[in-house]
Amino acid sequence: MLNSMLVLHRLTRQSGLVTIRHSFLAVLVAVLWGANFVAIDLGLHPQGHEVPPLLFVALRFLLVVFPFIFFVRKPDVGWKAIAGVGLFMSAGQFGLLYLGMALGMPAGLASLVLQAQVLFTVLLAARVLDERPSRKQLTGVVLGIAGLGVVALGRSAVAPVVPLMIVLAAALSWAVGNVIARRTKAASGLGLVVWSGAVVPLPLAGLSLMVDGPDTVWATVSDLQPATILSAVYTAVFASLVGYGIWNRLLTLYPSSDVVPFTLLVPVVGMTAAWLVLNEVPSLPEIAGGLILLLGVATAVLGGTRNRPAAPVVRPALHP
Repeated sequence: MLNSMLVLHRLTRQSGLVTIRHSFLAVLVAVLWGANFVAIDLGLHPQGHEVPPLLFVALRFLLVVFPFIFFVRKPDVGWKAIAGVGLFMSAGQFGLLYLGMALGMPAGLASLVLQAQVLFTVLLAARVLDERPSRKQLTGVVLGIAGLGVVALGRSAVAPVVPLMIVLAAALSWAVGNVIARRTKAASGLGLVVWSGAVVPLPLAGLSLMVDGPDTVWATVSDLQPATILSAVYTAVFASLVGYGIWNRLLTLYPSSDVVPFTLLVPVVGMTAAWLVLNEVPSLPEIAGGLILLLGVATAVLGGTRNRPAAPVVRPALHP
């Protein structure tokens, strides 16, 4: 708890958010996004049941898209960009994240490892968008990769490392989506979330039919558990639409470098919530590696100047 308060204090001092209300809203978004990982875990593993992860993602985005697509204007970008964001930031990221968690990746650790998307985005943006990273950002990338290595070693000592690798692939997919979203420069972040989300339900439902089989899919749909329904509603409405609606509003009022550091609270909330609700206790190597990873992400995010984006990941269009 003390560490969480220190993180919040430092972020508030670093941030240029000028009102208590806006700082509170930024923290609220971090809480919604952090608790989201516990909601996903509870929805994937309702009592006595196992929900196919790809089908669960399809259900989530069905709720993201409908009925909101009839009220939210299409962003002023091409269909190719919308499809790219939908495939990588939504289908790829969440399909892999849910798969990794279904295979045993703890919710709290997933909230931490997924932050590697910041490091991947810095590297991809340098390559694709010619956004030259600062020395601090490169230092952050090196620290983050070292932290991930420690986490992987710690995880391999107690459980299979495959789910960890799958969540890292989810972070890479998110980073690709970040770069595509940056190239679009869409004025409406919420519009991009809703319209790109339309790419997700049919392909992932189809993949679930192929991987899990029609009988399993039908049995799940015909007997949806309350925990799965509530999880889907939370992830779609509160984490995606409400959370990003607030986030996008803050990004229109302040420089990205003032807002983005609050995402450092997400794994703090995620791991705390997983400890309280799911009784997840990470090992000492996982904690040590996680702290190094967060230090690297913090260095990358805070590694710019006041009038220059702190990192290429300035507008995450859809957080878990």
